[in-house]
Amino acid sequence: MEPKMSPQTTLQSSPSSSSSPSPSSSSPCSSSSSSSYVDGDRIDTFPFLSPNRNESQLAGNWVPTVAGFAIERLRFIDRMANSRNDWKDMEERFDRLASTTTGPIPFVNRSDFAFCIGMEDTPEFAEELLEALEGRSRNRDNLQLEITKAQLHDYWCRITDPSFNSRIRIFFDLCDRNMDGKITEIEIKEIILLSASTNKLSMTQEDAEDYSTLIMEEFDISKRGFIELSQLERIFFKESQLAVSIQSNSEEQNQENCQTRTPWINEEIYLRNYWRRAWIIGLWLSICITLFTWKFIQYQHRKAFQCTGYCLSTAKGAAETLKFNMALILLPVCRNTVTWLRMNRWINSVVPFNDNINFHKLIAGGIVVGVILHAGAHLACDFPRIAGCNPSVFRRTIAGGFGNHQPSYVEILGTTEVITGITMVVLMAIAFTLATPLPRRRPLSLPWPLRRVTGFNTFWYSHHLFIIVYALLLVHSIFLFLTHDARQKTTWMYIAFPVLLYLWERIFRAIRSGLYHVETLEAKTYPGKVLSLKLSKPEDFNYRSGMYIFIQCPQISPFEWHPFSLTSAPEDNYLNVHIRTQGDWSYQMYSLFQEALAPVGSGFPKIYIDGPYGAASQDHIKYDVIVLIGLGIGATPFISILKDVVHGLTKPYIDYGDGGESGITNRKQGPSKAYLYWVTREQSSFDWFRDVIKEVSYANRKQAVVEMHNFLTSVYEDGDARSALISAIQALYHAKTGIDIVSGTPVRTHFARPNWTKVFSNFASTHEGARIGVFYCGHLTLARELERLCTKLTTKTTTRFVFHKENY
Repeated sequence: MEPKMSPQTTLQSSPSSSSSPSPSSSSPCSSSSSSSYVDGDRIDTFPFLSPNRNESQLAGNWVPTVAGFAIERLRFIDRMANSRNDWKDMEERFDRLASTTTGPIPFVNRSDFAFCIGMEDTPEFAEELLEALEGRSRNRDNLQLEITKAQLHDYWCRITDPSFNSRIRIFFDLCDRNMDGKITEIEIKEIILLSASTNKLSMTQEDAEDYSTLIMEEFDISKRGFIELSQLERIFFKESQLAVSIQSNSEEQNQENCQTRTPWINEEIYLRNYWRRAWIIGLWLSICITLFTWKFIQYQHRKAFQCTGYCLSTAKGAAETLKFNMALILLPVCRNTVTWLRMNRWINSVVPFNDNINFHKLIAGGIVVGVILHAGAHLACDFPRIAGCNPSVFRRTIAGGFGNHQPSYVEILGTTEVITGITMVVLMAIAFTLATPLPRRRPLSLPWPLRRVTGFNTFWYSHHLFIIVYALLLVHSIFLFLTHDARQKTTWMYIAFPVLLYLWERIFRAIRSGLYHVETLEAKTYPGKVLSLKLSKPEDFNYRSGMYIFIQCPQISPFEWHPFSLTSAPEDNYLNVHIRTQGDWSYQMYSLFQEALAPVGSGFPKIYIDGPYGAASQDHIKYDVIVLIGLGIGATPFISILKDVVHGLTKPYIDYGDGGESGITNRKQGPSKAYLYWVTREQSSFDWFRDVIKEVSYANRKQAVVEMHNFLTSVYEDGDARSALISAIQALYHAKTGIDIVSGTPVRTHFARPNWTKVFSNFASTHEGARIGVFYCGHLTLARELERLCTKLTTKTTTRFVFHKENY
């Protein structure tokens, strides 16, 4: 570590007088070529982080490397600013905006500085940084309004210089607004408010005063009323100590634990992770192919083949798969049946019930393929051949099926069979289209004429067109051209049981929801238009943490039921749900309760519930270690689990023995270690579960079974100068009070998005040889990334990760 410089010494090196090499796209400033950083993968300039370091090196170099780590983490541009090509990018930005209207030398306006250095989203902070680089001209009327390429290159070299003198000097000047070499409490308050605004954090004047006072009390030991450069270094030194300790330990553990497996072991792990999905999909495909082949061959040997050829065989083969899939598609959405079946340990071990909605969608895709083959073969091939068939061949083969009258193509289209078939195709096309993600979840992204006919409500109602479709399917199967034997009209045989089961499910749900007497005990509204409902718990309403219920509000619609995860623990004497406004129905719910909470409100609207229903998170009891990852409101399925885990409940456990007989024993269930990773975009989101997180944190002090991590993506990542002061205040305030200034809970908030590779690598090293359940609720993009990461680490380490995603 370079020696600390006295304030007198450092003030002699004015930033405005520092020299830099001439700008050149091929020769950036020399400082960038030797820079390294800890946040990325490069750690070569930090020997204490080397995988080959020994204990003596770590012990002897710990104190000096903390300061180096603190300064190295402080960045004024993005972490990629240290690459050799970054000046080229800045130069290209300059050239795009450059003007030569007042002279031969190209320049950009002062207001373009933020764009040139990549801070266009934070222009206020960029303006303050520019003033610090210029030496903060006292006379704002004499500010330089134009920036040349040489000046921009000079600024770039200084803000990317990894040395202590450069970075801490610039940050000091950023805080020292009057350039007197002293930072006062008022100046600290101003830069705190600027940092909070830049990072979209809500902060009052009183809060900023408290935090600036905290910094002065901590570092102005002599009570002089100001902080000098050497004292500012201590802020980053202290905030970085824990980060270095954690970084050094995890790097060594991850290096030791990553052991590449042999190829045959990789295949074995892939098989173990996906065998349940594979055998279900394989069985489904086998049945579809078998049915198609059986019917295709059957019609090859009929007289009609002479007239229609392979067209009719293809259409009938596809029709047989359609019968099967139209029956099968109802089973995954029989939620009570699925919930009941997954309670059986043996069945749940071989059937992937967590993928029931995905399987429902897969079958829908099979129906689409079947409809294309069946309808396409009939309309484009089969019917034209019948209409154009040689009359003698027609009379000899299929004339009896048409009353000894050879129909024209138009006459065929006017028959009951074709009309019902085309009507079914149209209705299914409507339902299928409105069920796709774009019209269902993002109707506002569609052209305005389509917005009124899309959204969740439209999806919900259009999906119930299947009632008409199944009625038409029965009619369609009765009136067939070439099949008159009732024993060969088998459609009803396929769909009878699934339809009756589904009808029983709907009747049972209607009766059960009517019997449940539920009252709204408490309602709260939170920022982000989130509604929290505390409902009375009906008698005999038993559930496991991770389950969900359906909610209906007759005042909005007597037909619509919407699923919501329970955020109350099973042992609570109430039910709790959190509803975020994301569609028409939830918006109306929020508005109704907002009106009811007003001083002149008329009382809470009536609520009906149905459930509970099983979900992927329910399987957390299978694992000794669990990782819970929620994006935004996606944390709701895991709140109940956290309560359950931290309480260490002992409750009846149903054990199905080898003989299938169930026995009830009392033993401690659930994981012994749980990790929560909650990633959100808005600081106000922490209000949703603040009370729960506090409750779990305080209860966890004795048992230490839960580890929670909050991530706020609106704040610039750790080390960015725009969030550096916020990070320092956060560390100081948490050390003093035990409360995080961002979330208002004992859990410290991390900034930006998690580095999932490092997070999971740390799990692999910490729980070597363990079987870890990973549960995720959020966007599909991250789900795919996490699932790939789980599979990769399972193949490369001794730890096995099992991924689960919530699907409603």
